[in-house]
Amino acid sequence: MRFLPLRRGTAVGAAALVTFCGLGALTATPAFAATSQVSVVHGIPGQNVDVYVNGEKTLPDFAPGKVAGPLSLAEGSYDLVLTKPGDDIGQALLKVDDAEIPGGANISLVAHLSADGTPTLTPFPNDVSKVDAGQARIIVRHTAAAPAVDVRAAGEPVFENLTNPKEAKADLPAGDVEADVVLAGTDTVAVGPADLNLKEGTATIVYAVGSAEDKSLDLVTQSITGLHSAPGGVPSGSGGRADGGLSPAWYGIAAAGLLMLALGARRSVLGSR
Repeated sequence: MRFLPLRRGTAVGAAALVTFCGLGALTATPAFAATSQVSVVHGIPGQNVDVYVNGEKTLPDFAPGKVAGPLSLAEGSYDLVLTKPGDDIGQALLKVDDAEIPGGANISLVAHLSADGTPTLTPFPNDVSKVDAGQARIIVRHTAAAPAVDVRAAGEPVFENLTNPKEAKADLPAGDVEADVVLAGTDTVAVGPADLNLKEGTATIVYAVGSAEDKSLDLVTQSITGLHSAPGGVPSGSGGRADGGLSPAWYGIAAAGLLMLALGARRSVLGSR
């Protein structure tokens, strides 16, 4: 699967992907400004990227299947460019100018393929509300170039007819679960099975990524902690491929982003498919 430039005006809508190294060097946002918890998931197969923020390369060689962050980001405005590793900033795969980051959110921004295989960015607000004692939250997100799917646990459908880029979620008893993804209404396995450890007081987010046509379907997981009913810490997260083949992406720099759906403000992207 080759990484295709995004079509102008598609996919991102009001998307704003923000990546930075050293917030103080990039923004004059006051220290008392509200912050957001933000993470980025790379779910486009076959293409690492370099990420530039305000003209500075801040996240080199960001690989598919990785989860970067989360990080507490102050409110502010940033410019972003994504290129193939080593390419000049003028050879952008994606450009977002004046990306506005408000405060008080917990969001995962996913670079993935749309249902028709177009690279796109989709923000997902993360449910970080408390869970009951002994419970864990599972969230499944369809972010693959694939038809509608059912998600099964121990062979039984839990979420049915999930389409790209929709999500489904439930609070379940904490414990180990074997999950797989099948084509909707069938027993034809598209992804998995994968063993998931749903820990008490956490949210486990499972992303179906890749392309059915290119046979690159995979699962990427992200975990958000600190959701115990009693105070147990600030919600945070980590993640990687569900099979454990990639470790969490802690680079000392972070990638983060937000889609301002309510405002409907569109951001421009470069290139055509």
